[in-house]
Amino acid sequence: MKSGVTRRGGGVRAETVRIRRATARDAKALTRLVRASRAYEGRYAAMVAGYRVGPDYIEAHRVFVAEQPGTARVLGFYALVLLPPELDLMFVADDAQGLGIGRLLIGHLRGEAGRAGLTGVRVVSHPPAEGFYRSVGARRTGTLVADPPVVMWDRPEMLLPIG
Repeated sequence: MKSGVTRRGGGVRAETVRIRRATARDAKALTRLVRASRAYEGRYAAMVAGYRVGPDYIEAHRVFVAEQPGTARVLGFYALVLLPPELDLMFVADDAQGLGIGRLLIGHLRGEAGRAGLTGVRVVSHPPAEGFYRSVGARRTGTLVADPPVVMWDRPEMLLPIG
């Protein structure tokens, strides 16, 4: 699948961004993207410290990668769990944020979820990402209360309508 985003001053052009199914070979790159995310600095750092997206996870779930063709550079990815329907992971590389990559991934997720017969997908958002999910149509349904020591802060719970 190809779509359209242009990076100011050259670089990534979303009309050339390709979204494809992840393979076990992508595990290290996806893990690096998660661990390097500036969204998880400071008080959120513990959440991704030691986090691993393993080949087994990729094979068990619908994981899709947005990449820059010709470079195989991973710009972002998401993981869709079907039962129960949930967006389990979604990350966009720090230097690719603001280019529409997240919106491309959400559009792709909606297509995948629709083909699977889903009418909505649960999103438990990282607090700083709530605005993004609202901007793509997710509605807040509640709050998932902190669960120390794993998660030390409350998180917005949302529903992303499909169709």
